[in-house]
Amino acid sequence: MHDRTTLKIGVAQTETIVQDLDAGFAKHRAMIEAARREDIEVLLFPELSLSGHGIGPGFLEMALPRDDPRILELADASGEMVTVFGLIEDGVAAQFYNSVVAVQGGRVIFVHRKINLATYGMLEEGKHFAAGRYVETFELGNPWKVGVLICNDLWNPALVNLAALHGATMLLAPISSAVGAVGAEFDNPSGWATCLRFYSMIYGLPLAMANRVGREGGLEFWGGSCILDPYGRVLAQADGEGEHLIGASLDYQDLRRARYLLPTVRDSNLDLVLRESERLYQIIGVPESVRDPG
Repeated sequence: MHDRTTLKIGVAQTETIVQDLDAGFAKHRAMIEAARREDIEVLLFPELSLSGHGIGPGFLEMALPRDDPRILELADASGEMVTVFGLIEDGVAAQFYNSVVAVQGGRVIFVHRKINLATYGMLEEGKHFAAGRYVETFELGNPWKVGVLICNDLWNPALVNLAALHGATMLLAPISSAVGAVGAEFDNPSGWATCLRFYSMIYGLPLAMANRVGREGGLEFWGGSCILDPYGRVLAQADGEGEHLIGASLDYQDLRRARYLLPTVRDSNLDLVLRESERLYQIIGVPESVRDPG
């Protein structure tokens, strides 16, 4: 992707077809074709968009290596557009990850493995997935650098801070959020609205969130996919019912102004964070094996 200051981003709010990979791939191809007709340059799908959480007897059949030919077919169908979608990744040594892959021009260009596995309320990812270990970004072409965090990753503010310090100028947030999954007292839709607006505004960070609709395992998914500008303002939003393709244009000049007015990234003081983290390790006695797993 050539250097440019404006970028058209799209979000595919889809109903995941559970336990049917062929149907899932077909739906992704259709959305990719629709997005390319709209001249979208980056297309985001929800968390585990190919499979659903797939926790059950079909788990192993739903897990895919990142070089699966069907993934490369989606990469080819994407052309110059970058497509980001979710799957159960069959990793090295039979380790299974909740991952997203970014594809473009016939190849996989980036993978993020979910770090903060949700294991609370009605959620039990820690029983089924290995956790990712890295916060990384990928280049779209100057000045756009993309950070990707999956659902519960964004409920750990340190991970968003790391993405920003790694130089992210856009954040993609594929999620799979259901009404009542955490508990009756926790309002997931309003909680996510607050969380996303906070990060966009605090870091001057344009953000796209893709959530699914439909049902799986007794849970109802509420949609609400959106795109925010670097001031936390909503540029585009899908409603809570049905499948949608939404899009919005981002302008890097808006990010420059936002970060000049509120220089959170500049003032993050990484040296202090590193020093205090080391001091905290000493105070609480974290074992060396945990500090540096190698």
